[in-house]
Amino acid sequence: MVNIRDLDPSDSPLDYYGSELRRLREAAGLKQSQLGDIIYCTGSLIGQVENARKVPTRDFSERLDAALGTDGQFSRLVGLVLRSQLPVWFRAYAEMEARAAYISTYQCQLVHGLLQTDAYARAVLGVEYPESLDGAVEARLDRQRILVQEEPPVLWAVLDEAVLHREIGGRDVMRNQLAHLLSLRDRQWADLQVLPFSAGQHTGMMGSFTLLRFDGDPDIHYSESYDSGHMTANPQVIKERSVGYARLQAEALSPRDSAALIARVMEERYGDQPGAGGRAVA
Repeated sequence: MVNIRDLDPSDSPLDYYGSELRRLREAAGLKQSQLGDIIYCTGSLIGQVENARKVPTRDFSERLDAALGTDGQFSRLVGLVLRSQLPVWFRAYAEMEARAAYISTYQCQLVHGLLQTDAYARAVLGVEYPESLDGAVEARLDRQRILVQEEPPVLWAVLDEAVLHREIGGRDVMRNQLAHLLSLRDRQWADLQVLPFSAGQHTGMMGSFTLLRFDGDPDIHYSESYDSGHMTANPQVIKERSVGYARLQAEALSPRDSAALIARVMEERYGDQPGAGGRAVA
């Protein structure tokens, strides 16, 4: 049994969501366990969400709307809840990213957040957000919805080869992550290139960055440090970084050759490895 907390709906979107769920559930004459049975979850989970101790997912919210007849209220509200789980300094960028028509990114350390699997994101975010990990992961994965919307942005990603070799979360996590990158070949509006070690010095050595282009609005350059992000529409910065990005693309492997390298690293580095007795080890 989850102890009932007195929530102030004005404290946060999560508190408002929880208070509305409790109010509408009680108005429907349902106990937590009864509502849980209807939407295929435990009554304990219902209680955790009502007490703002658990961040709801979009699937959970859609099932609530169907069960309680709330005309999409929770499906709309969950977007605010998930955005509130993002770091404060990152929220402005996330809003711009969701509106962009073209996203061009160079990543030298990690797979870009729009391309991360659940397990990879959980391993990355677990370093800094262990106490709020579920919410942080849900918020990151929710950003990826723009890639499957009716009119997705054009996404072009250049990853340093180091990203493929940095083992995040273990070999199984990396193998699945690289397989996910290979699946981009099936998407019309997404392309991926790998900048190989053999490229030597290049125009991205200052660090990762992203360029956003919009229909009718100025382009934006985004970069971040340890705990802050910086966006600018300064024309000179946009010009310099756009040229720099074009040079990165020219020096990177083609999308076809990049896919071949990813597949090779996936098998050679993260595939089953023979043990001392010739047997594969996990």
